[in-house]
Amino acid sequence: MNLVKFVEESAVERRDHPKFKAGDTVSVHYKIKEGNKERIQVFQGIVIQRRGAGVTETFTVRKISNGIGVERIFPVHSPSIDHVDRNTIGVVRRARIFYLRAAKGKAARVKTKRK
Repeated sequence: MNLVKFVEESAVERRDHPKFKAGDTVSVHYKIKEGNKERIQVFQGIVIQRRGAGVTETFTVRKISNGIGVERIFPVHSPSIDHVDRNTIGVVRRARIFYLRAAKGKAARVKTKRK
């Protein structure tokens, strides 16, 4: 039997995250271990892509911190993710919005959907 397929079938998939896509602003509450302590750190930014499928699915979140763009890739089914909050719904026409990397100021904004 294929070993990769066996591991993917035995892995636990998480279904407690809200549905989000590229362009949405999310807050990812991530568990960090420091020694024998554990704390939760929040990483808030715009989802610029989702890739993969099944257990190997990941999403990339980008934020601007002190004028510098910071991107972080999170596995969707990671046990280190406490929870994900979708803050705003973005309106974009692409599944991967890498053009935000080169945009500055107002051009780096994403239109939001009214509720």
